[in-house]
Parts: sequence; C-alpha cells; structure tokens
Amino acid sequence: MIRYIVRRMLWNLLVLWVITIITFGLMHAVPGGPFDREKPLPPEIKANIEAKYHLDKPVVVQYFYYMRDLLVPRYSPTLPTSLQEDALIRWKIGPGYFLWINLGPSYSSRSRSVNDIIRQNLPVSFELGVYALLVAVGIGIPLGILAALNQNTFLDYFGMSLAIFGVSVPVIVLGPILVSIFGVWLKWLPPTGWGTPQHAIMPSIALGLASSALIARLTRASLLQVIREDYIRTARAKGLAERLIIIRHALRNSLIPVVTVLGPLFAALVTGTFVTETIFGIPGLGRYFVTSITNRDHPVIMGTILIYAIFLVIANLVVDITYAFLDPRIRYT
Repeated sequence: MIRYIVRRMLWNLLVLWVITIITFGLMHAVPGGPFDREKPLPPEIKANIEAKYHLDKPVVVQYFYYMRDLLVPRYSPTLPTSLQEDALIRWKIGPGYFLWINLGPSYSSRSRSVNDIIRQNLPVSFELGVYALLVAVGIGIPLGILAALNQNTFLDYFGMSLAIFGVSVPVIVLGPILVSIFGVWLKWLPPTGWGTPQHAIMPSIALGLASSALIARLTRASLLQVIREDYIRTARAKGLAERLIIIRHALRNSLIPVVTVLGPLFAALVTGTFVTETIFGIPGLGRYFVTSITNRDHPVIMGTILIYAIFLVIANLVVDITYAFLDPRIRYT
C-alpha cells in the first residue's frame, strides 16, 4: 500500500507539471495581453510593466520564470513578516528554511497577490462544495435505496424521474428559478450573499441536485446487482431478517461504487462553483477565476487551476485508499 501511494504521488506530480504546461500555453495562445485595455497605456509605461513581469520574454522563458518562483526554498528569518504571512503553503526543509508555494502577483489587483486571493476566497468555495456534497449524498443515497427496494413500483418510477429531472436541469437554469421563488416571491431565503446558513441553502441545492441524481442512479443499479448475489440468497435462506440483510450485507457492498465517485464528484463540485457563485453573488474563488479570464490575469488563472488540480488528484488518491479498505478483495501492490 505504501509503495502504491508513493507511486501515485509521483505520477500526480507529473500530471500537475503537464497541467501547468498546457494551461500556460493556452493562456498565451489567446490574442492580447494582460495590459491591453480599451484605453491604451503609453508605450514606455507598458514596456516597463511587461519587463517587470517578464512578459517581454518568449513564452518558454516566461514559463521558466514562473516555475522558478512557484516552489523555491526561502530563509524565513530574513524575509519581511508580510511576505511570510503571504505564503500559501510552507514545508520546513531545514533550520529556518521553508519551501513555499508562491503563485505570484495579480495583474488586475496590484495590491493583492494570488496567494492572498486564494487564501481568502477558496474557503468559501470549499464550504459551498461541502454543502453541495451533503445535499447530493443526503438525497441521492436514500432515493437510490428506496428505488432499488421497490423496483418497478411507483416509488421506483418517481425516484428515477426526480433523478432524470436533476440531471436535465443545469445550475444556470435552476439557480434563477430558486432565487425567483424562494428569494423574491416568498422571501423565505436571502437571494444573494454569503455568511449565514440561510445563504447556503439555495446555492447548495442548485449545485448538488444534479450530483444527487447521479448518486441515486448509481446506488439503485449497484444495490439491485448486489441483492441478486448468491450470498444474499443464502442469508435469506437461513432466515435472517430482511432489514439486517440489506443493512449489514447488501448496502455496504453496494455503496463501494458510490464511494469511488465521491472523491472526483466532490472535487468537481468545488471546482464547478463558478456559475453558482455568480448567480447567488457568493464571494468565492470562482468569481475571481471568471474575472481573471476576462482580464487575462495569467497568475490568477494559473494559480486557480493549479490549486484545483492539486485538490482533484488528492481527492482521487483518498478515494483509491478508501476503496481498498472497503473492499478486502482489492490490494494495491
């Protein structure tokens, strides 16, 4: 297991490196630069700014500068306190020496660094992703179990109809509907903003409903397959109560495929909050990401994609490890 984890971590580092290359290349393939505005800057000032951020260099050289400043050892006691506090992640590698992640300055927000933007806004997106996952699991698993245990009945058809509805209606459609009904007409919930549990209800439902449909369909299919296995028929032949058969034997094995998708699904929910945050006015990282694309703020784009990529590979690794513990038949070597 340890060898498997180490091997996966090395592969993940390679994946992250390839992601930085692709993202950096795509950003610079788009026409225009970060300082091309409707009101052009004087040529001298623009040249000085581009030289400051190495934008006057070839793309390959710019990428080298970015990777050089991304993860470098620093001697902490000699650095200003403000710079030490700006570190996003630090690893101690020696007496007074730390390995810091430095995502660089923001071109559009001159007074803020990318580290500062991510540190302040990523927790909001992460919290929204957690709430959406709770909604998806809380609705999807019971709905799938109910449909499987009542196959080809009204409950089965009703549950799967709800699942199809959840998959068919995107956030960009469901979000305004929820705001119009519960925020504007009924005034039960605040339509925009963040900070209280009431603010999180509608965004979590809008973001998690489609995922709950996926979990419901997967739970139903997996449970229907498990309850037809020989060991389930043996347990019934021995006179074991149906409730115990479902809870102790069928349900645990049927949830293994569900657990497998929870990691990527959670990462997808956190990284897919862009539209939701825009609709509900949530101060998360997604809004900054969309704005940075419009403004061609390369460091914010790179930093956001890199952080989300790290989150995704970690989620996949955790799911693989959890999968091995849930299913004794699986052993990683």
